[in-house]
Amino acid sequence: MPVHTAPLSRRQTRARKAAVGFTTVGAVTLAFSALTGTAHAQPQADKGRSAQQTASLSAELAAASSGDSKKIAKKLIGNRTQYQCFAKIVEHESGWDHTARNSSSGAYGLVQALPATKMASAGSDWRTNPATQIKWGMDYMKDRYGSPCDAWSFWQKNNWY
Repeated sequence: MPVHTAPLSRRQTRARKAAVGFTTVGAVTLAFSALTGTAHAQPQADKGRSAQQTASLSAELAAASSGDSKKIAKKLIGNRTQYQCFAKIVEHESGWDHTARNSSSGAYGLVQALPATKMASAGSDWRTNPATQIKWGMDYMKDRYGSPCDAWSFWQKNNWY
């Protein structure tokens, strides 16, 4: 079981993301391709995808069910152990309901972001798109705790993260 460590600096977080190869557009493209069985060219960077293509991909991913959310998360996260930790948090927080709202706090989505509007930093479709919520949640867990497993370790000790 991972031990909770101090939050990483922004530079450490960027270096960790680079080492993992976490690219948002590429990961979403791969996840969508895997789910639909279609082939999509891997973009070199965000510049390689038009706004219309991005909007289309986001709309298709937004229609995902909770089972689809799990598939998307597996593809976006990649690492089996980190996915399992992420999944445990999401199961406790929202039951994989990307529209879950905590009536007392206002926390919203798969990862129960508070305030919910923080997820807008990952995409304007944060209210309806599980992929956007997963991306934001992964970034949050990496920035705040170091990894989803470190976040899960914290959650187990505190019943929140």
